[in-house]
Amino acid sequence: MRRLRGGAALAAVLILAAVGCKQQTTGSGGSGPTTGGGTALAAADSLTVKGRAPKTGYDRGRFGTAWADTDSNGCDTRDDILKRDLKDVRFTGGDCKVSYGVLAQDPYSGKEVTYRRGRSQVDIDHVVALSDAWQKGAKYWDAAKRIALANDPLNLLAVDAGTNRAKGDGDTATWLPPNKAYRCAYVAAQVAVKKKYELWVTAAEKAAMKKVLSGCPDQALPSGGNPTSAPARFHAD
Repeated sequence: MRRLRGGAALAAVLILAAVGCKQQTTGSGGSGPTTGGGTALAAADSLTVKGRAPKTGYDRGRFGTAWADTDSNGCDTRDDILKRDLKDVRFTGGDCKVSYGVLAQDPYSGKEVTYRRGRSQVDIDHVVALSDAWQKGAKYWDAAKRIALANDPLNLLAVDAGTNRAKGDGDTATWLPPNKAYRCAYVAAQVAVKKKYELWVTAAEKAAMKKVLSGCPDQALPSGGNPTSAPARFHAD
């Protein structure tokens, strides 16, 4: 059955903007925040520290076909996130394919961005970049776990395309959103994803996470999203 707009919660904490230690909702999708029952700062401190592994062997295809319908709602993951994060959403040919919407306040830049299908003004960002994940543990996973990470709403966010492309595959040590009000929520989301999927961090990355989160020590750790293993039909080799 296809999901109605504003349906089941998909870790809407990823569209929270933190001002100091407080969170504010960005966008109009989702049905409210889900928190992990602890602080992001404490969770960051618990992450395993190792060196960055070589990028050798990384390919986007190692994380499955882009935007698979892993939650079996009849819509691909990209459209699910557009429906969650945009307002004034319009569809083409049913209630899946988003043709138009407005990102009322892009979490990365703070500006309003209009989405029109076929034009690249809005990207769906992997908060923890897939190539970064590859170098910090995902290289050793089975296909099911990599596909799950690539399609997990906890790790996905509709953002301004230009700002996202400036991020590249950076981690917290190398890139933070220009919108300073969102940095606590952004780092908390990275911590949540790395903890959920048991990815490690570099020493510099962990120090950068703790530096940001020390300015908002009560920032809640996001939780939720999909299981960490994709359905079998998506990962046959």
